[in-house]
Parts: sequence; C-alpha cells; structure tokens
Amino acid sequence: MKLYHYFRSSASYRVRIALNLKRLPYETVAVDLRPQVSAQRSAEFLALNPEGLVPVLVDGERVFTQSLAILEYLEETHPQPPLLPRDPAGRARVRSLALVIACEMAPLNNSGVLNYLKGPPFEADESTVNAWYAHWIARGFDALEKEVRGTSGDGRHMYGTAVTLADVCLVPQMYNARRYQCDLAAYPTLRAICAHLEALAEFARAAPAAFAGA
Repeated sequence: MKLYHYFRSSASYRVRIALNLKRLPYETVAVDLRPQVSAQRSAEFLALNPEGLVPVLVDGERVFTQSLAILEYLEETHPQPPLLPRDPAGRARVRSLALVIACEMAPLNNSGVLNYLKGPPFEADESTVNAWYAHWIARGFDALEKEVRGTSGDGRHMYGTAVTLADVCLVPQMYNARRYQCDLAAYPTLRAICAHLEALAEFARAAPAAFAGA
C-alpha cells in the first residue's frame, strides 16, 4: 500500500493510525500542503485525486480518497483487530462519534479553509483565524465530552473498552487543538482518553512528529 499524506493533516493522521493498528505495511509519499508549495495542486497529484486533497491510499491498482471511506475500506478488507463493534447499534454509535469530528469539526478548520479566511475577501488576521478555530473546537468537544461520559467503558476509549474509529479520529483533532493553543481544560474525559491512546505504539508511530520534515 502507498499513502499520499501530509504530516500535519488530521485526515492523513487518522489513516496512518488505522494502518498501524491493522499492522499493514505501507509506503508514505509526502504531499506538501503549505501555501508556498501547494503540491496538492500539481498536475501529477490532481491526476491521482481531482479534489486535490490528502490522504490518498493506493492499494494495488485501486485508488481511495476521503479518510472515512479509507478507514471503512481497511475495516472491511482487514477486519482484525476490529475498529467497529459487532452490534449494529454500537457500530452506529461509534460512527456518530467519529463523524462529529470528521464532518462537523475538521472540515471547518482544515488548512484550505484557514488559508481562505486569511486571503481576500476576508483578510482575517492571525487572532481572528485562531478564534474561528477555537470556536469550532469548543462546539464539537463540548458535545463529545458529554457523550463519551456515557459511551466510554473505561475512561481510556471513546466507546467501550477497545480502540474504535472514534478514537482514531479523536487523537488527530486533539493534536491540532493543542497546536492552535485551544483551551482544553473543560474536557477532562477527552484529554484522559487521548493521553492513553497517544501512549500506544500504533498511535505514536503515526504522530506528526514521526513524519516532520518527511
């Protein structure tokens, strides 16, 4: 497998975690998203993914885009260890937790949106962009903090007592929230879960620090 990614992209981070959890060997290809480079807009990359987004997973002759679709593909083709519960209700609950992050939080705070806010016609300064970021972090984490108090079975996972897709989505979002210096004091449950997960080898090997400069 080959993963086209950017080290700080939370969507890429999710897929790296899942590949590690599934113990799947993969090659990484760095796609530099910084505005002065914008490698995702190159003709070569757009031929691979017309959206110009990372991650992209290439498995043989097949090309997959969108991190949640990739995660579901990995779950279906490599079901061990499972990242979704066996029962339909549990699977729906885990997907719901994951989607709060992947659909309600991350898209509003990705690099493309933030760079657009900084340019015309908005010309937002750094403090305004940071306030925008913090608003959507708080809105999502406020809800998740309440939910996981009921869904976590051990205070170390978002649902039950094993790693799920929800955990795979949480860690990258918490990483970005810290990077933008968001106030996370109101989320002790989420912070405890994240601390446990980040200490796991599969999560640590997927962290941006392991790929910085790659």
